[in-house]
Amino acid sequence: MTIKTIPLLIALCSGLSLASSADESALTPVERGEYGPLDMYPNNPLYSAPIQVSERVYSAIGATQPATFENHGHNNNLSFVIGDRSVLVVNGGSNDELARALHEHIKAITDLPVDYVVSENGQRHAVTGNRYWKQQGATLIGQTDAQHEIEDRAGDYIQTTRRNRRDDNYDVDIVPFDRTVDEFDTLDLGNLTVELKVWGPAHSPGDMAVLVPSENVVIAGDMAFHVRMPPIFDETDSAGWVESFQLFQAEAQDMIVVPGHGGPTDMATVTAGTLDYLLYLREQAQILLDEGGSLDDAYKIDQSQYTHWHTFAELAARNAGRVFTQMEFE
Repeated sequence: MTIKTIPLLIALCSGLSLASSADESALTPVERGEYGPLDMYPNNPLYSAPIQVSERVYSAIGATQPATFENHGHNNNLSFVIGDRSVLVVNGGSNDELARALHEHIKAITDLPVDYVVSENGQRHAVTGNRYWKQQGATLIGQTDAQHEIEDRAGDYIQTTRRNRRDDNYDVDIVPFDRTVDEFDTLDLGNLTVELKVWGPAHSPGDMAVLVPSENVVIAGDMAFHVRMPPIFDETDSAGWVESFQLFQAEAQDMIVVPGHGGPTDMATVTAGTLDYLLYLREQAQILLDEGGSLDDAYKIDQSQYTHWHTFAELAARNAGRVFTQMEFE
């Protein structure tokens, strides 16, 4: 199995330091370059230019770090699939500028229209650029729970986008999906069928994957992680995620995996980066519960084996605390 990459992916995963040693103590891990360069594509809103994953599948690999002004909010993967009649985009981006920049790359490859935009979930960086695609005539598609998420959080998404762009008047709007999917659907791009699949709960409401069987590629979204630590939110069902991942694993075992964050890889890598991590946290939390441990003890669960993952500093303790709290009521 061959995955076409370019040297930027090496830099993306290397965590090259951008700061002098004298200044490092005052900087965050992002500023120190521990999660990769602040930007890899100067003079373009995209964090990096799209790479070719297979003959018909491309992905612009986002920063594996929190959204910043420098990475323009491109901290997830923005992918697209080219059929004989039309193009499908996966993730609208966190603002219209990112969407437009991705579209320019698509138009440099094909003159076919973007007929569909599928959001991997209802998170800000998956949906906030959807207005741009709607204006281009695309049909917006997401999972039903993701639709509820964007309805509930539209105001917060607008405020956060303006704060990240350092502009209180930044032009941003949240638009609803045109079509929702609960479990499974297919789309014909012209001699190329893509499948929209919901395996169940993952790390946020409405997680959905896109499979391109003829290309042996699954755009897994936030079902699967590597390089970057998986975030566990208050609403994340870690037990449900374990079950969903196992279904995903069985169906896409031999496929090229384009995760929500980090470059294309294989099932073994995202299993280690997702399922094995979830099982470890749940095992350690259960030990604490059996011993009468507290939430403070949960925050101290030994996660030293994962310190090399990007966003470890921001997420590790919170992840453990949330898993412990949820398991108290399982």
